Amino acid sequence: MLLRSVVVLLVLSVQHLHGSALPAVSSYEFTAFRMQQYNLGQQKHGCRGAIVVAEARSADEPSLTRRCIIMKVEDFSAEKYLEAQGQNAAAVLILLPKNISSVPHSTVQTFMMSESVALQKETLIPVYVAPEDEQLLYMYEEVKQAAAARTSSIFVRVLRSIVTATAFQILVSNNAPIKAITDNAIVTLEGVLPGAGEDAPTIVITAYYDSYGLAPWLSFGADSNGSSVTILLELARLFQKLYSSSSTRPQYNLMFSLTGGGKYNFLGTKRWIEENLDHAESSLLHDNVAFVVCLDTLGKSDELFVHVSRPPKPDTPVHSFIQQLEEVVSSRFSWVKVGLVHKKINLVESTIAWEHERYSLRRIPGFTLSHLEDPKSALRGSILDTMSQVDFRKLKRNGLIIAETLARFMYNLTDKGSPKDVQVFKGQLDFQDSRLSSLMSFLTSVPRATQLLDKEQSQILMVNSLEHEFKRYLQQVHRHTFRQDRRDPDVSFFDQMNQPIVMYRVKPAAFDLFLGGCITAYLGIVYYSIQNFGYLYIKLKASVKSKHQ
Repeated sequence: MLLRSVVVLLVLSVQHLHGSALPAVSSYEFTAFRMQQYNLGQQKHGCRGAIVVAEARSADEPSLTRRCIIMKVEDFSAEKYLEAQGQNAAAVLILLPKNISSVPHSTVQTFMMSESVALQKETLIPVYVAPEDEQLLYMYEEVKQAAAARTSSIFVRVLRSIVTATAFQILVSNNAPIKAITDNAIVTLEGVLPGAGEDAPTIVITAYYDSYGLAPWLSFGADSNGSSVTILLELARLFQKLYSSSSTRPQYNLMFSLTGGGKYNFLGTKRWIEENLDHAESSLLHDNVAFVVCLDTLGKSDELFVHVSRPPKPDTPVHSFIQQLEEVVSSRFSWVKVGLVHKKINLVESTIAWEHERYSLRRIPGFTLSHLEDPKSALRGSILDTMSQVDFRKLKRNGLIIAETLARFMYNLTDKGSPKDVQVFKGQLDFQDSRLSSLMSFLTSVPRATQLLDKEQSQILMVNSLEHEFKRYLQQVHRHTFRQDRRDPDVSFFDQMNQPIVMYRVKPAAFDLFLGGCITAYLGIVYYSIQNFGYLYIKLKASVKSKHQ
């Protein structure tokens, strides 16, 4: 009787396990975007690997060796990333939420700082980012529950979890070697509003337009630096109206430029300056430049910092502009904090912190306006820098502050006795909310990573649209395309930045072993029963007789 019960239990166990198993061929294909990979001079950044063949595991697992670590944005931290590296994880897959505005501010800040840490050095571990969907979230929850069972349950529950749980195999099977791309073109746009009179001094207003983040295909750069590009284009539109009439045209040339390669040591700015100073026969940069205003990350905050390479001397145009800036803020935007940040250029370092330093190295006076005090702020390069990170009221306010300061400086309104709170930009000259919104939406409609801007059709169209905006409002518009020396490029990018990934839903190897053990035990019992049928029959018959007696 006991033998029969054991046989029945084994059969039922095998049937239950077999019936709950997921089909071995069940799979799901999705697109993931590989972490940045580039060489800036002699420094290597990002991940060197692309191929993944590994089982998915949660970051909460104690053992991550040769596993693909699945994380949500809230799970990703510098500590966990370094732990995955230390344990020789096979890969890291980060799930990016569709609605980033729903992510808590503290989580965004933590992720951005961890993102910055990950990008500082190179790693051999493939790192991918994929937008969340139903299938990926299901996988995440499954591996999360499996990790909880393995780390907090007693042995029997752990064994049951191993046997009955679903495992996920992650596969990136592109065997093509990763290749360097050294023929990227960097485009810089320039345009001018000519001032009144001959030999008028020039004010340059510039911003870089490319974006940066953990994965190039997911880098939309709303605040850094879409906000600055938006303000620059609105300044071009508004000042064009003032320059269009001889009665309101100031005695300054107003030059605008949008540069590429800003996230890579401001290479577009460097090449543009060299083009104007070293190769062009005539250029406004050759002549009397009052100063260069570099716009960088201006989409939020109640702080506005003026970054300079050296403290401005009294009675210089830069000093006068800063005084006018403080006057505009104190009279109309008193809650905004204005700070002057002085940082010397370290010639030993291979990279520079702010765009104005490129001009300072060529003895052209300039400064950067930004709501960031620290040039190493993680906000300057993050895939979470989307439209949700921009406060449009503060974007408009910062634009107005810059516009009013420029007007006060160029028209010398202070010396003419104009009231401190005089408003030049109002009515027809006001910043348009709808235009700010549409410009930001346009700039963040496609990723603006430098390595994509001359390769992908949508990015090429975006640069063409920026050039069209320049031609609408400015004169002498020029498009400069700078190509790198393939033998000695300033920056080298790499291909395979977006990959198809296949997720297989399978039972873990432990399940196969357990199922095999159950089948072996069942067959062994059947074999034993057949071989000893006579003995078992006599025992069974005796047992029946004893029950009837």
